[in-house]
Amino acid sequence: MDFDNKNIVNALINGCKKGDRKAQKKLYRMLYPYTMSICLRYSNGEDEAKEILNDGFLKVFTKIDQHSPGQSFKAWVRRIMVNTSIDHYRKHNHFRHMLEITKADSEVINPEVVEQFSVDEILKMVQKLPPAYQIVFNLFVIEGYNHREISEKLGISEGTSKSNLAKARMKLKAMLEVNKTEGLSIYGS
Repeated sequence: MDFDNKNIVNALINGCKKGDRKAQKKLYRMLYPYTMSICLRYSNGEDEAKEILNDGFLKVFTKIDQHSPGQSFKAWVRRIMVNTSIDHYRKHNHFRHMLEITKADSEVINPEVVEQFSVDEILKMVQKLPPAYQIVFNLFVIEGYNHREISEKLGISEGTSKSNLAKARMKLKAMLEVNKTEGLSIYGS
């Protein structure tokens, strides 16, 4: 199904607003690959991502009346999935692995090293990060939030956000280097 066809999307949205199960199922299937890719970035694996995704779709369907017709539906759904991921993190991880520091050095990852890995391989590495590092990394690097916004969303200080981002980058850099130089598979442990 073509998500860029606004007539189809609007018809499905209107169906969902009326509680039409067939419209909900079609919209779910249409958005599944997109939303699953978001949830995978914030999870430790596919099972947890599916849990986040299902919680997110429950919110989509129960709050669909709050979507404004002039607003991008895809962006609206993305925000719900990211916020659901944050809620899931808060509920299950209680901010362990977060350390307060006032200054965090930024590690630069060599782009040439990154290019040697597939998106799936890099995603697996991000999923291996401690939850606190993973969520800050995703919010900063993927979603484009600044440290002030991250600190507000997660209820942490900006220094903690900066520290967790720096540590995430260091750990990812180490994983990339190990996998590059030793030829180890990131899929095995």
